[in-house]
Amino acid sequence: MMADSWVYIVIICAGWLATDIWRWLGVLAGNRLDEESEALRWVKAVATALVMAVTVKLIVFPTGSLADTPLWLRLGATIAGFAAFLATGQRVAVGVVVPIVLLAAGMALL
Repeated sequence: MMADSWVYIVIICAGWLATDIWRWLGVLAGNRLDEESEALRWVKAVATALVMAVTVKLIVFPTGSLADTPLWLRLGATIAGFAAFLATGQRVAVGVVVPIVLLAAGMALL
């Protein structure tokens, strides 16, 4: 077991080195960017669209244990979570916890 552990160390180091340089370049470049620039608005729009696409895919075409829940439960939990998110001043934790609790309760009752 110890003889093979060097492989994991190499993977961790290579992964760290490969990504860390981009993090530092992002920090350096990010300090010089105007947050109201057209380019950053486009990046935010694309990022938001990608997150929403993944979210909708998980709701409409779920996998795993989420696939065992009916569509009305997934949609209801999503709507309730979004409503709770807005009602609490856009607290992300509330928007995440409320649908999870509703899904768990719905799965327990079904």
